[in-house]
Amino acid sequence: MPPSNASVPPTTDSPPRFHAVTSRHLDDLTARAGLSPDQRLGVRAVAEVLPFRANSHVVDELIDWSAAPDDPIYRLVFPQEDMLPAEDVARIADLLRSGAPRRQIQTIAHQVRMRLNPHPAGQLELNHPVVDGRQLAGIQHKYRETLLFFPRQGQTCHAYCTYCFRWAQFVGEPELRMAADSDELVLVDYLRAHPDITNVLFTGGDSMIPSAAVLRRYVEPLLALDQIESIRLGTKALSFWPRKFLTDPDAEDLLRLFEEVVAAGKNLALMAHFSHPRELEPPVVAQAVARLRGTGAVIRTQAPLIRSINDDPRVWESMWRAQVRLGMIPYYMFVERDTGPVDYFAVPLARAYDIFRDAYASVSGLARTVRGPSMSATAGKVCVDGVVELLGQKVFALHMIQARDPALVGRPFYAAYDPAAIWLADLKPAFADRFPFDADDTAEESL
Repeated sequence: MPPSNASVPPTTDSPPRFHAVTSRHLDDLTARAGLSPDQRLGVRAVAEVLPFRANSHVVDELIDWSAAPDDPIYRLVFPQEDMLPAEDVARIADLLRSGAPRRQIQTIAHQVRMRLNPHPAGQLELNHPVVDGRQLAGIQHKYRETLLFFPRQGQTCHAYCTYCFRWAQFVGEPELRMAADSDELVLVDYLRAHPDITNVLFTGGDSMIPSAAVLRRYVEPLLALDQIESIRLGTKALSFWPRKFLTDPDAEDLLRLFEEVVAAGKNLALMAHFSHPRELEPPVVAQAVARLRGTGAVIRTQAPLIRSINDDPRVWESMWRAQVRLGMIPYYMFVERDTGPVDYFAVPLARAYDIFRDAYASVSGLARTVRGPSMSATAGKVCVDGVVELLGQKVFALHMIQARDPALVGRPFYAAYDPAAIWLADLKPAFADRFPFDADDTAEESL
């Protein structure tokens, strides 16, 4: 087969292959980070509840082990002992120490998980389409124009972020997992029945986990649908495994598929997840970005604001500037969702806005494509526009970037200022009895 028109990958005699790092490596690696035996046991206890997975690229090229356990990339992927309530960690640690049966440990871990709001923002109850009385697994339709699709082959990642709002996908409990259980024809049929849908987002997990051949089965049928304007691929592969686009066995086939999408007149957007500028430093990242852009794909970047990892405006300024230099488009700063160890990672909304504003003011207009801080709540994406004095009252100014009810998009509204608030549910309306999206409890039909 002829090579893709994208930039030629670097020549290597023996290209690195993907090597997973799993829970069985935790004790050795946390010892390398300087943790005591008791601390390492606590980390193992947390990993019984929350998923852990890394890989050789993350461990060998991204983490500064001389700074661990405080290194931001270490904290990005390794569980921390204080992520969960101390009594839960102690209980599971005691079971591990005593060699308790796996079933007993798993039962306790499940009980802890179910207190962590595993599926926030009504994503299971409100967003799953129902056709002929049957709920379509692996499809979410929250916004009129956008469909999320969860291919079953993509419901894992090259490594797991400790703050991931989709952590429930990866803990081995089928009832918590979102994944398509049918073939691509169901996706096409649903799209044809809903002509208002103009873009499809492949998500997970990570849409770059499936092979190029599997991804083609889902993507190729969409190219014949005139209604589809954009195909989006949610991924952290550029950070956690950039060789996916360079030296993996199907890299050429994957890039050729991307070229075909663009040639079909569709916008192809990789929604790339970068949490820290360190992830952009390895030379293979720039090489992978160049190859992707060579196919005609657009790369938009996004990440949540996370305490102890990137809660500094200088980190975001550096990250956005590096992304623009490489030809990527800063897109979103998210607020950490109300799930998992949210209290561990959360940044108060007032401080989140200050961080966003200070970073935004320090970059050129080319990086000011970014939006945020944005909360992906039940009603939609709510952006914090600032803290202002209005009619003698200090308030948060907000608006909806996207909404389940399209009539609410762009509408400004206000909430009473609360310096401790970390999520929309913590806020109370200002100058009104309720927020605009509370009028129908946002529980409208799933479109």
